Amino acid sequence: MKHIRSIYVFCSIALSVQGWASKLPEERELTTNFSNMSLRKVPADLTPTTTTLDLSYNLLSQLQTSDFRSVSRLKVLTLCHNRIQELDIKTFEFNRELRYLDLSYNRLKIVTWYSLAGLRHLDLSFNDFDTMPICEEIGNMSHLEILGLSGAKIQKSDFQKIAHLHLNTVFLGLRSLSHYEEGSLPILNTTKLHIVLPTNTNFWVLLRDGIKTSKILEMTNIDGKSQFASYETQQNLTLENSKTSILLLNKVDLLWDDLLLIFQFVWHSSVESFQIQHLTFGGKVYLDHNSFDYSNTVMRTMKLEHIQFRIFYIPQEKVYLLFTKMDIENLTISDAQMPHMLFPVYPTRFQYLNFANNILTDDLFRQPIQLPHLKTLILKGNKLETLSLVSFFANNTSLKYLDLSQNLLQHENDENCFWPETLITMNLSSNKFADSVFRCLPRSIQILDLNNNKIQTVPKEIIHLKSLQELNLAFNFLTDLPGCSHFRKLSILNIEMNLILSPSLDFFQSCQEVKTLNAGRNPFRCTCELRDFIQLEKYSEGMMTGWSDSYICEYPLNLKGTQLKDVHLPELSCNTALLIVTIVAIMLVLGMAMAFCCFYFDLPWYLRMLGQWTQTLQRIRKTTQEQLKRNVQFHVFISYSEHDSTWVKHELIPNLQKEEKLICLHGGNFDPGKSIAENIMNCTEKSYKSIFVLSPNFVQSEWGHYEFYFAHHSLFHENSDYIIFILLEPIPLYCIPTRYPKLKALLEKKAYLEWPKDRRKCGLFWANLRAAINVNLLETREMCELQTFVELNEESRGSTISLIRTDCL
Repeated sequence: MKHIRSIYVFCSIALSVQGWASKLPEERELTTNFSNMSLRKVPADLTPTTTTLDLSYNLLSQLQTSDFRSVSRLKVLTLCHNRIQELDIKTFEFNRELRYLDLSYNRLKIVTWYSLAGLRHLDLSFNDFDTMPICEEIGNMSHLEILGLSGAKIQKSDFQKIAHLHLNTVFLGLRSLSHYEEGSLPILNTTKLHIVLPTNTNFWVLLRDGIKTSKILEMTNIDGKSQFASYETQQNLTLENSKTSILLLNKVDLLWDDLLLIFQFVWHSSVESFQIQHLTFGGKVYLDHNSFDYSNTVMRTMKLEHIQFRIFYIPQEKVYLLFTKMDIENLTISDAQMPHMLFPVYPTRFQYLNFANNILTDDLFRQPIQLPHLKTLILKGNKLETLSLVSFFANNTSLKYLDLSQNLLQHENDENCFWPETLITMNLSSNKFADSVFRCLPRSIQILDLNNNKIQTVPKEIIHLKSLQELNLAFNFLTDLPGCSHFRKLSILNIEMNLILSPSLDFFQSCQEVKTLNAGRNPFRCTCELRDFIQLEKYSEGMMTGWSDSYICEYPLNLKGTQLKDVHLPELSCNTALLIVTIVAIMLVLGMAMAFCCFYFDLPWYLRMLGQWTQTLQRIRKTTQEQLKRNVQFHVFISYSEHDSTWVKHELIPNLQKEEKLICLHGGNFDPGKSIAENIMNCTEKSYKSIFVLSPNFVQSEWGHYEFYFAHHSLFHENSDYIIFILLEPIPLYCIPTRYPKLKALLEKKAYLEWPKDRRKCGLFWANLRAAINVNLLETREMCELQTFVELNEESRGSTISLIRTDCL
């Protein structure tokens, strides 16, 4: 009883607040909660600005006039579940803005009334009144919308005082009912009447009067101790001035035959929607569908929820056929542990069937069922196993909505499916479907829920789901987002809680119509492959549901736990084409810069000269003492063309003479009595180094003398350390005669020092040249004299002087 009442209190608060809160002036409201604190009196230090005060579930036994004087702005006051026995409404005379007052679940016996003209919600239910606490002051509450009452006696005279009020809800929370005057309830003018009955109450007379009272009638706590009229009496009863169109019975515990009497009575009333919740019935079944009168009814909806049986065996034909032969528009039998359901052999006009949370099996569809007008079928929470059987049944209906969730359904590839073309919404979640389920779906489907199954991929050969607009594949085993090449109208996709590491490009290219995507709680691998997916949220204006809390990196480990929005993946490192273009562009820029430097600063020349200098130094270090013992008189021999004599005399010789070098000149040191070839050989052999100044003129006039000498003298070749070539002017290879192969080989290998045209480069040129001819001639002479002295001593011992070397200086 306490549980039921708490539900009602919550609902009544919601209704009242919604009814009048919108009409209150916009100002700051303060809520103070002192509930469940074992208070014995109202706290004295209440905040004056309090607008909502909760003092429920305490030990308050009385209220003083001064208790609420300080909270003049109070609008909502809850005092339920206390121990208050007497109440003077004048206690609230200073609370002129009070709109909501709950005094239910107290011990009230006496109430002294005072006019609270602004009150809209007043609850006095579940108290100890002897009669209904109704007086003229309540009748003056013109704004009252919800009224809760209690009393052991109900009389017409009590309700006549408020008959003129147009109430939204009247709630009768009765702890006991010793007397009820028939015809009392219809006096009330209310939209909804809710009666919570005590035990051992004449339910029948209250039901009959209640149906004549309000549009919505709810009755709670109906048990087998209630007094029922016989079946024959029920048949003769007429319901004049019936008002109720919606009837709700809550917590019903009856014998089957008594329950059937209620169905029969309601069947012939004005009730269009009949709902029973938490129904328990038992006993032997004497009355069945054969004794039920199905004529003369306006009933459209029957709903039975949370049913328990107190009998072991139920004859299915007597119970199930009672409801299916009603042939109404909407029938719900849920949470009933129902193993089967029978239908008439003739067509029925059911449009809505809900058999959720039972234990129905495939046997339900093995017999033909004629439901041509059926539009909605809910079979979730059963034990169905074969989807194709359901399709055969549905094919003979006009189904638009089908819920088969929370079953054991599977589909094999070799099973054919036949669905009606009207079916547009299917819920197949929480089953055992694999990828093959896509081959057993209706072509007309628009909304499909396949979450919590065993789907790994969406087959690409599925081409018939062209009308699909919404697809839910959450909680499966997909490793990639499905493409939309065959789902061109898809606009909503849910694929959270799968095994997606990085979505492929197929989704982004084919799913242009998707407006809402939920792909959160997947083990994302935050690498370059995920970059397009991350960019999708930035440019889709809220397309991603759950962004960004549900989108977290799982791999690599250094990014685990990082939200995708915080992952930075540069386009340069992820776009291979862009990376190649960038590298090529950088290389081109560097190449152009190097080319500019080479052109402007003649960098290759510097490099070549530096290389030659390095090679020369290495050769000098490797020069042995045996190589220095040659018969040398000069540091260097210079051979040149007469056309180049100006450069030799004004540039070359002055720079060599700075180093005190002994120079042998071409022509100047020649012996007139010898041929040119002999003079060349003699000067070359008497000089430590030989410099040849190369130019086109030198090639044409002088080189022929040397070509023959170089070709027959093995000591002097193009790699020799004793020969230095200076290229004074460029010599094209095609200008070199074929009879000079040594010269051509020399120029091809670039074994020469090149005279720079830029005067700024001359310093490096002279440095290279000095390094190439660097030798201490004095040391050479001393070595030569030392060797001669040794030879003389040896020969003097033999008393014979055979030769004195006169070629040493």
